[in-house]
Amino acid sequence: MDYEGFKKEIYALTGINLSYYKEKQMKRRIDALIRKHDIDNYEKYIERIKVDRQLFNEFINYITINVSEFYRNPEQWEILEKDILPHILAKSRSPRIWSAACSTGDEPYTIVMILNKYLPLDSIRIDATDIDEQALERARTGIYNYKSIEKLPADLCRKYFEKKGDLYCIKEEVKKCVRFYKHDLLADRYPSDCDLIVCRNVLIYFTEEAKNMIYTKFSKSLKDGGVLFVGSTEQIIMAAKYNFNSLRTFFYIKGNVD
Repeated sequence: MDYEGFKKEIYALTGINLSYYKEKQMKRRIDALIRKHDIDNYEKYIERIKVDRQLFNEFINYITINVSEFYRNPEQWEILEKDILPHILAKSRSPRIWSAACSTGDEPYTIVMILNKYLPLDSIRIDATDIDEQALERARTGIYNYKSIEKLPADLCRKYFEKKGDLYCIKEEVKKCVRFYKHDLLADRYPSDCDLIVCRNVLIYFTEEAKNMIYTKFSKSLKDGGVLFVGSTEQIIMAAKYNFNSLRTFFYIKGNVD
């Protein structure tokens, strides 16, 4: 079985279309994972993950590249707090916010903490999605190590976490603000009428075709005047074709800048 055949088998098994991921990068990751288990070809690996749930879950977690942390790129979160959220809240005091490809929940929980400077927790509702069920389960649990929270401002850490030994547990009132559920950016229906979509450091792994499709759908998901917040390596080329204009670096507004 060659890599093309492997991709077809994975699509039938998981619904994940590996053709939308950059092939050289993804194939290298998958080949390394297979070698780790002393399996010498794609066909044998497919047979193993069909019967071994732990191996199957490891594969899903591995290809979805769950790398996340609270307050990643702090200067961008400061822009969100001081410039972007006031713009959004001027239009709606109950903004619809979607954290796409949220991994283990670090980003949606960070949004809650920042938004709480403007709104009470009981009025904050955020949709947070990912393709990886294991990552979502960790997000719902809300328990993190020091490395995950080391860039978070100390006042936020004190206010929103309880320290238990070497672990940091996010408080229940913060958890209640976020609804986590499974979603595939390449296949599933997108939320609508969003005021803010946060999708960071994910699209760098996709092909240009896939990125074009996702940006088009993000644009349709946003209200006019809504904002897309992307990662530090994901500036959108020719943003105007998606009806986006640059609001600040890594922040794109749907429609014209006021």
